[in-house]
Amino acid sequence: MTDNAIRLERRYPHPAAAVWAALTTPELLARWWAPGNIAPVAGHRFTMDMDAWGQQQCEVLAVDPGKSISFLFSEGQLDTTIAWRLEPVEGGTVLHFEHAGFQLDTPMGRHAIEGMGNGWPGLLTRIDGLLAEAA
Repeated sequence: MTDNAIRLERRYPHPAAAVWAALTTPELLARWWAPGNIAPVAGHRFTMDMDAWGQQQCEVLAVDPGKSISFLFSEGQLDTTIAWRLEPVEGGTVLHFEHAGFQLDTPMGRHAIEGMGNGWPGLLTRIDGLLAEAA
């Protein structure tokens, strides 16, 4: 974590198309993170069901199909941005992840970056398990 963002990189032994599908297909996203009707279309509004944290309103901000997607997460509450960028490499794909915009001057923002900073590494690891099952 740096400043008000969580930044991680993960290498997967899977092609970029498979990783992209895990990030942008509602059924697959629900298996490694949370249910949500995401679509890789700029302007698409969707809801993530974060269980105990409730329904989180989101909006896709930008998409480069098969390569990157960013979206507003928890609109009206956290108002953070999540960005995923894929880099094809020999033998797989590197996922560049950033969850940014936490308001560190508020108790909610500080609590969120600490909790999510601890949670995201494990969540991103689950993508590999999901894709290994499908291979």
